[in-house]
Amino acid sequence: MTKTTFSLAMSLAALAFSTNLKAQDTNKDDHTITITVPEVAIVDIEPSATKNITLGFTPPTEAGLPIVSSGSNNTLWLNYSSIKSVADPTRNVSVSLNAVIPGIDINVTAAAATGAGGGTLGTPSAQLTLSAADQTIISGIGSAYTGNGANNGHNLTYALAAGGSVANYADLQATATTVATVTYTISDN
Repeated sequence: MTKTTFSLAMSLAALAFSTNLKAQDTNKDDHTITITVPEVAIVDIEPSATKNITLGFTPPTEAGLPIVSSGSNNTLWLNYSSIKSVADPTRNVSVSLNAVIPGIDINVTAAAATGAGGGTLGTPSAQLTLSAADQTIISGIGSAYTGNGANNGHNLTYALAAGGSVANYADLQATATTVATVTYTISDN
């Protein structure tokens, strides 16, 4: 019985040793890499140091003529960065105005994206007359970035109209200065 026990113990030891031999290094090995991509949705107006603009009207020099806009402003650029989620395939940028100025339309137009950006950049809408309601100015944004600063992203052109398509000329009132805030928001569709 001792011989049988000894033989069985030796067989088990040999089996354990041979199993360990199979676990030695081979010509191939692997490991995993865990990657996290954050969802991103940020927007800003550039150049940030001079993003407040002034627009106005010129009085007529001849009786019977209306006041006219003193010009447009195209010094501002809309920049955004977006990494979309799986659930929402695209994003939009909307624009709104915090205060309607009686008798005056404030119009904004976004140009197509230019500059150092990449990805699925959005498509600008036609000229918008700003109001308190959010309006889509850029649609169809996927995972994209416009580049940062002036000359990157969507160039914005602002213009005024007295008694324009929405405002009524009869509502105009002389004021020294009226300040209105324009807000841009990037959001999922």
